[in-house]
Amino acid sequence: MKNNKIVSLVFLTASVVCYSQDIDQSKKAIDAEQFEKAKTILKNSIKVKADNGKADFLLGSIYLKQNIEDSAKIYFQKGLTASEGARLNSIGLGQIDLENGDSVAAQTKFDQVLSQLKKKDVEEYLYIAQAYINNSKPNYKAAITLLTKAQTTNPNDANIKLVLGDAYYGDKSQNEAYASYRDAYAIDNTIIRAKMQLGVLLKGAKAYTEAIKAYDEVLALNPNYGPVFRELAETYYLWANNKPATYTENIAKALSNYEKYMSLTDYSLPSRMRHADFLILAKDYKALEVEANEMKKLDKVNPRILRYLGYSAYQNGNYDAAISALTEYISKGTNKVIAGDYYFSGLAKVSKSVAADGKTVDAAYLSSGISDLKKALEMDIVMANGLNEIGKKYFTQKLYSIASSLFELAITNPDSRNYLEDNIYYGLSVLTENRGKELKDVNVAALQNADKAMDVVILATPTYQESYLYKARINSALEKDDIMAVTYEKYLDLIVTKGDAEITKNKPKVTEAYNSIGAFYANTDKVKAKEYFARTIALDPTNVYATESLKKLK
Repeated sequence: MKNNKIVSLVFLTASVVCYSQDIDQSKKAIDAEQFEKAKTILKNSIKVKADNGKADFLLGSIYLKQNIEDSAKIYFQKGLTASEGARLNSIGLGQIDLENGDSVAAQTKFDQVLSQLKKKDVEEYLYIAQAYINNSKPNYKAAITLLTKAQTTNPNDANIKLVLGDAYYGDKSQNEAYASYRDAYAIDNTIIRAKMQLGVLLKGAKAYTEAIKAYDEVLALNPNYGPVFRELAETYYLWANNKPATYTENIAKALSNYEKYMSLTDYSLPSRMRHADFLILAKDYKALEVEANEMKKLDKVNPRILRYLGYSAYQNGNYDAAISALTEYISKGTNKVIAGDYYFSGLAKVSKSVAADGKTVDAAYLSSGISDLKKALEMDIVMANGLNEIGKKYFTQKLYSIASSLFELAITNPDSRNYLEDNIYYGLSVLTENRGKELKDVNVAALQNADKAMDVVILATPTYQESYLYKARINSALEKDDIMAVTYEKYLDLIVTKGDAEITKNKPKVTEAYNSIGAFYANTDKVKAKEYFARTIALDPTNVYATESLKKLK
């Protein structure tokens, strides 16, 4: 009997040790962003010890990181009945409440957990703080308050310092974040994520060279720490976009480092989706199409794959496939639709609107495409930045109806980096589309908006002479001859002050202005009219319109 007791005690001790090792190994895997490995460890641990509330909580937390809320909830609810670690699962369910906008329900759960803690308990503080940090509407200040309280009890707890650094970083308190990460690593130099985060702070400050040096120091400690390669990828991506001269080189480095990150983590569907999101940022749509088809092999029914197929199909010129995939994705009411979905759907429809002859435009497709683009900008106005390059492409192709529609959307964002240029192109597109038509045939509303666009440019850059020329032409098309004449005068003032060389360089435009002003005065002030036509003849003796007009005025 005594021997049986000894055997049972040994088995129990071994189980406890294995359980503890499983939790530690899973935490290391989670920190290394090897989520599938961590899930396998935790599921095996639960098989061995079903009443394993902490394993349930960690497993549920991984599913939340992967945006698989249903599975997370199942494990959290299971863990609530465990004999140990049960209250951690209340925290997990509270995080789901936060994600779903029910802060009252979340706070009730958190308060209940906190009320059960002993003085030295800090783990729960950490996880509640992470619940505040790791959701779509983070509350960094609430996390800081909790962690500061925990820190007074355990001032030398490296994990508290680490998560406090995350909270300060999210709250844009860079100095406090730096101090917290530095202290976390000084207390426990095995927490290399704290050292990596010092590089992340440099990345946020656009000190890209220094950030990469900081990451290299981390890799010198552990060359197989995957998250560093993700940070390297993101840093090179930001560097490429903030320093256009480095774009080609740094985007290549960004993509290479992300591939390395994938090789050190896993190729599960959630990981491939993160990779796909990065490929979209890096605009590597050939690779995105390959990745989307690999994801399709893993899960034929996952709706997000339609997004990736749609984006890549548009960029690779397969507009029908893009429209089909994105229409299917958007039309399913359960899918979370983002601005990019409408953006690429709209662009695909706009591209589809152009017939094979490159000239004919299908008005229905164009209208539907513009409608989708409007929805995209309503969700994220920053996307207006991308319309500049696309609009200019259609303008160059002389597809002015498409160009004007795109630039009209682009100028709805006054903070766009291309705002003034977009206004110019909008005005030019509308003008070109309507110039030479009778007033009854022009799009009056569009021309009036084009006139306002030129006013925006003139106000911002009053010495830009072409804007006066375009405004004058727009008002000519509207038969607002008084405004036309005054604006041509302003154009001429800018030209003349620059000297004869500038007048000669712009000879056709200058004679256009002289003749237009002369025509305006022909019925009201013949002396002035003759004066302007004479200026045209002085600059261009063979100008037929001026010559004939002078004959009529004699």
